[in-house]
Amino acid sequence: MRARVEHPFHILKNLFRQRKARSGGLAKNTTQLHSLFALANLYIARRSLSGTGHSVRSHQDP
Repeated sequence: MRARVEHPFHILKNLFRQRKARSGGLAKNTTQLHSLFALANLYIARRSLSGTGHSVRSHQDP
């Protein structure tokens, strides 16, 4: 249960490099975190959203 709850936080910290809140006002920080968690949810659900049974890989430059 714990891993399922902490997985979106792992994605935010490591994939999106969101380590700490930036000083831009409470409303701006809240909006940014809501957006990042929405993207993390899409990242987690990318296999089921792709329509194929195969894993989806992102293209990264070496």
